[in-house]
Amino acid sequence: MRVRKAVLPAAGFGTRFLPASKAVPKEMMPLVDRPIIQYAIEEAVASGIEQIIIVIAIGHSAIEDHFDSNPTLERWLEERGDIEMLRAVRHISEIGTIAFVHQKEQLGLGHAVLMAKELVGDEPFAVILSDDVMVNPGGMPVTSQLIDAYYAHRGSVLALQRVPPDDVSRYGIAAPRHEEGRLIEIEDLVEKPGVGDAPSDLAVLGRYVLSPKIFDVLETTPRGAGGEIQLTDAIRTLSHEQPVLGLQFEGERHDAGTRLGWLKASIALALQSDDADEIRSFVRGLDLRD
Repeated sequence: MRVRKAVLPAAGFGTRFLPASKAVPKEMMPLVDRPIIQYAIEEAVASGIEQIIIVIAIGHSAIEDHFDSNPTLERWLEERGDIEMLRAVRHISEIGTIAFVHQKEQLGLGHAVLMAKELVGDEPFAVILSDDVMVNPGGMPVTSQLIDAYYAHRGSVLALQRVPPDDVSRYGIAAPRHEEGRLIEIEDLVEKPGVGDAPSDLAVLGRYVLSPKIFDVLETTPRGAGGEIQLTDAIRTLSHEQPVLGLQFEGERHDAGTRLGWLKASIALALQSDDADEIRSFVRGLDLRD
């Protein structure tokens, strides 16, 4: 069965970005010329995804507004003759089929994914966390890499990347059973282990292709770390019933979920934009002495 749908959780409070995120969802924070979440949606579309399901909270209408058409703005741009910007604005509302699901309570990533159960149905699907901005210039999108691995092995697939030992407590960490090239058969998963308790340095990052069985598992998954329903806990249970694989993906990952990570991502993506030369010149001219 084809992977046609993607779930994008976007219902969190964005506390790491307060007070900026008090009125503006963190997914709408700009990275160069578009909001964080648009990178994820463009990746999904480039990976062959036909329907995007965004899980939002009350008060996150800015996300819905961004992907809706704006006839007044489009008419104003057309009257000014700004055709290039008009095309860019229209592209946003025509990017693909997008549905919204409201999460009334913020009970964790696993709960957010569960909110999409009725729209996903009984078929495999992708989960994309927009905080992890992943780019692979000139290569295959990361979500597409995971989808290909799913087709080849018929098991849920998680995006993995090695992280420094001091950073393992920030992620779900995979315990590998077997490694073959970039593909890893996962024996176990541990959510945010202590530095001395991590089974490896392979972190689960924000891209997944999951069997629909995950919904049944999530419905019976107790609250875990932070009093929330953790997706990692559900995938761990799923791995006892079905194959779960990890893929060390090709590409760059930028953590836009923290203020420092967002600043770094902004610089990195600006250096890949049309303004790259001017950005380099600006950075070289800064006084970086303590």
